[in-house]
Amino acid sequence: MSHRPADVGLAVKRLQHRHHRAANRALAPLGLSLVQWDTLRHLALNPDASLHDLAVLTFQTDQSFGSLATRMAANGLIERVPGPGRAVKHRLTEKGARLRAEGQAAVDAVLQTSLRHLSIAQLDQLGDLLDLALGPDPAATSDHRGP
Repeated sequence: MSHRPADVGLAVKRLQHRHHRAANRALAPLGLSLVQWDTLRHLALNPDASLHDLAVLTFQTDQSFGSLATRMAANGLIERVPGPGRAVKHRLTEKGARLRAEGQAAVDAVLQTSLRHLSIAQLDQLGDLLDLALGPDPAATSDHRGP
């Protein structure tokens, strides 16, 4: 069977979209969206992260993440603390940490259900292939200044 790159790319996007919808449904009883839970997850891994760093990690613009962070702080999920200069750092609150852990179980269940047809070896192979396809981030390593 031959898979064209466009077909593989579309399949990856469909799977991601399926995961996003299912994770939003699974997280809803906790009062979280996937984007909010992902923010909590990244803050657990990167305490004191800046708004820009969190925007990059969660695939958002600085402006959209700023709005999200404001809402999450108002809901008691994160706190904003002064950093050096004008910088603002972000931290999980106790409530945010608890909901991150509860959300992890919900997201894990979604992914286990979605990928249940793959053997452990196939799952490892898929992970290896995706790592290979992703390679290093060209934006992080290039000094491209135009054509």
